[in-house]
This record gives sequence, C-alpha cells and structure tokens, in this order.
Amino acid sequence: MLSIVVPVHNEERSILPLYDRLTAVLTATRQPYEIIFVDDASSDKSVELLTNLVQTDGGLKVVKLRRNFGQTAALSAGFHEAKGDVVIAMDGDLQHAPEDIPALLAKIDEGYDIASGWRKERIDNAITRKIPSRIANWLMSKASGIDLRDFGTTFKAYRAEVLKDVHLYGELHRFIPALASFYGARVCEVPIQ
Repeated sequence: MLSIVVPVHNEERSILPLYDRLTAVLTATRQPYEIIFVDDASSDKSVELLTNLVQTDGGLKVVKLRRNFGQTAALSAGFHEAKGDVVIAMDGDLQHAPEDIPALLAKIDEGYDIASGWRKERIDNAITRKIPSRIANWLMSKASGIDLRDFGTTFKAYRAEVLKDVHLYGELHRFIPALASFYGARVCEVPIQ
C-alpha cells in the first residue's frame, strides 16, 4: 500500500487540481493507496475543500493541526497517520508533479529505502535561489556523507520502516536521507519535474 503525505497551508487554489492529478497517477499504479492531507492551520478555504473531498473519497484522510507548526511538523503528523509500506511526501502547491511518482516508486522497487527527488532543471532565480541552494546542498552532502544534489525538496519516497527510526523537529525533514543512511538505509536520487 502507498501513503501519500501532503502538508498544506493556504493552498485552496491547488488542492482540487492536485487531488485530480494524484488520483489519476495513483489509480494507474494499480496499487492500493491512501492520501493524507495535513492542514497546517490554513486560514483560507483549504480545510473546507478537503472536508468535501473526504466525503466522496474513502481513501482520503485529513489531519488538522491546531496552529501553524510548519512543514516538518505537518510531515511528521502525516507520517504518523500513514498506513502504507511506502510513504511519499510532496508539497501541496503543485510544485511537485504527481506524474513523477512512478519514477520514485521504481527506485523503491529496485531495493532502495529512500528515493529522493532532484530538481535537475530548477527555474528559480540563479543569484537568489540556485547558487545558494547549490552551496547548501554541497555542504550538506559533505557533512552527511550522502551524495545528494537536492536536500531541499520534500518530494521523496520512503520505505515506511525507515521513517520509524527518524524523529522530526525543526526543519529536520530535509535531512531524513542523511539520518536514515546512518541506520543503513539505501538512498538514491531521481530527477523530477
């Protein structure tokens, strides 16, 4: 079974298109799945939209946080609720293409414990985003001993047992591959859109 964990905060514009694309991709995998949206105290109509979706889709869950705790706490809450053997984390703003999920799953099927998305063709501003990101990723790679080019993306697939050994706080979700590798997890990188 697959569990998709999607933290959202004020994403009312992207929830329905994301849900439609996710269900199309997940149905095509022909595997049982659940989608867990974690609302990080949205002040827009995100919760209302998610509540309506839950009424029509039994494979959808919504976890509501009492206040805005941030992305790591939202991911942790979703991981705690996940029942799948494989857990995929992705952003709720359509920054991550659900159509890349099969590529992540293929690496898990090959025997990897974590398939980490790699934004190979970033469209961000070079001076304010790309260069600082490359420097930060290089530093994190050297410090952790994990050869990843993109620690910053949330879009990753995990074997569920790997997440049980990792306790998240702060902005620690970016370092799950490094922490899991310490426990012997096999990590690979997958180019994503």
